[in-house]
Amino acid sequence: MTPPRSDATSTDPFAQKRERMVDRQLRRRGISDERVLAAMGQVPRERFVPEELRSHAYKDGALRIGEDQTISQPWIVAAMTSLLGLQGDERVLEVGTGSGYGAAVLSRCCREVVTIERFESLAARARALLRELGYENVEVRTGDGSRGAPDRAPFGGISVTATADDGPPPALMEQLTPDGIVVCPVRRGGDERLMRFHADGSAEAMVPVRFVPLVRDGADGA
Repeated sequence: MTPPRSDATSTDPFAQKRERMVDRQLRRRGISDERVLAAMGQVPRERFVPEELRSHAYKDGALRIGEDQTISQPWIVAAMTSLLGLQGDERVLEVGTGSGYGAAVLSRCCREVVTIERFESLAARARALLRELGYENVEVRTGDGSRGAPDRAPFGGISVTATADDGPPPALMEQLTPDGIVVCPVRRGGDERLMRFHADGSAEAMVPVRFVPLVRDGADGA
């Protein structure tokens, strides 16, 4: 897989910030998947945030990107990608494109990514930026991500970047490969945790998180 044009170089003014982020925010806090760490060290997070916030791109927190949405803190992006256990040959579905940053990171760890965003303005911006930066194995769609993308199923991994009540939408579980994994924040009894779901129905609660709610509407998911 050819690295996108945006990977860190010696002339990249953000390269050192990216390296520090990988070391201090990720590696020291338990992210050990070297493929994920490499992806986080390559993808230029500063390009996925509003220009006025670029100086804050590598801080340990979420940032606003418009439409009352955020780009998740680096650790969350790395943790969710790591929990998918990607080997490199999978097709992955992302529900909630947002800025496109998560899809860019995923694209360095799998064969191809289908990502769905309900806000057309965010989808259009992410699509244009991903194309500009050379992430050619990412397809951006607009619609109701809770429906998944049945025309592209099955998926070896599904990453949901919004909180579901009780569990991920059944349509997503149905679109997994037999050994596939859904990573999704879930709210149960007032407690919100990042969870990993296996195709056989088993699940593991990981860490407390806070995401925007998963919204299901009548939009066409294609």
